[in-house]
Amino acid sequence: MALDTAHDFSMSRQAMKAELLDAETELRLAYAWRDDRDEQALHRLITAYMRMAISMAAKFKRYGAPMNDLIQEAGLGLMKAADKFDPDRGVRFSTYAVWWIKASIQDYVMRNWSMVRTGSTSSQKSLFFNMRRVQARLEREAATEGLDLDRHQLHQKIATEIGVPLRDVEMMEGRLAGSDFSLNAVQSADEDGREWIDALEDDSEQAAETVENSHDTQQLRDWLVTAMQALNDRERFIVRERKLREPARTLESLGRELGLSKERVRQLEAAAFTKMRKNLEAQSREVQHFFA
Repeated sequence: MALDTAHDFSMSRQAMKAELLDAETELRLAYAWRDDRDEQALHRLITAYMRMAISMAAKFKRYGAPMNDLIQEAGLGLMKAADKFDPDRGVRFSTYAVWWIKASIQDYVMRNWSMVRTGSTSSQKSLFFNMRRVQARLEREAATEGLDLDRHQLHQKIATEIGVPLRDVEMMEGRLAGSDFSLNAVQSADEDGREWIDALEDDSEQAAETVENSHDTQQLRDWLVTAMQALNDRERFIVRERKLREPARTLESLGRELGLSKERVRQLEAAAFTKMRKNLEAQSREVQHFFA
């Protein structure tokens, strides 16, 4: 624990020494990363706003997660923000990144609160992070007014206050109040009792489904190969770079390589997709005719 604390302090101290970016520099770095995949620009962008990520991570320590893990999740959220940020929208990167950092930390906290996933919808997230606080305040207010709220009335007030359905409040109450149990526990007290895991239905893919899915996948792959062969070299290159490469190339970078405008590359891409769609539809009709 002491080592973790020292590591957290070291990361925080380094983050505090990072440069502060003005709007113009921030925009230039964002363009360099989006258009040219300039890793040095990405590093400067991430490093400059890591202090903000660490500050947001510290607000979630009360949920019991290690601070080092929270910082790592905040950093992942910051990197996702940098990868998805569009500088053309006229929004500061710091404003955009806050949402991704918070979402990444919240997902981590909820994943590790219990072995069973606590929730994933916006309603469930709102309840997870606000329910206890709102419940405590409502109970204090009721006590001040001399009211005695039963559980159903309290749940209704919580639902109204947070703006979520009553059933979500009742479900989250049960999840937060419960604890994890092992599926290897026996169902009865005697030694020959079955474990709970033995009562679970096997939902894995059966042999017939495996063969069928494999056949369908191969059929789709063959159709796509045939459709790609119907394109000319330039169209195949654009489709491959835009859809079959990870990460996908931007229209700007392809335009520079091909000596074309961004709009012209987009038109060629659309035309290629139209050709492929017609080819796939023709192949599908042939199959349907064969089995008719």
